[in-house]
Amino acid sequence: MSFQVLFTPEADDDLERLYDFLLDGAETLEDLHQAEAAMQSIRAAVLTRLTTTPYIFRKVGASPTRRELIVPFGASGYVALYEIADASRVLVLAVRHQREEDYH
Repeated sequence: MSFQVLFTPEADDDLERLYDFLLDGAETLEDLHQAEAAMQSIRAAVLTRLTTTPYIFRKVGASPTRRELIVPFGASGYVALYEIADASRVLVLAVRHQREEDYH
């Protein structure tokens, strides 16, 4: 079985915020490439892992369908909050850096 993975507008906003944060701190051309690589890693991990195995990742709260995917990147990484909406769809609700307090 394959799931369709959709990013909510809030999750897209989070990706833009994270990308802007990396760009603001960029001092070299390599830093700019790293910012792009981080966003590509997040999207690739979400799309490859959640299309086939969304139920294997860490549960969030009491809901069996709300979960988190850890996306390693560099010395830390990112966390994608998602909801298994139904038997064929997964909604990515939010994305944050692992060092952030919580989802915005």
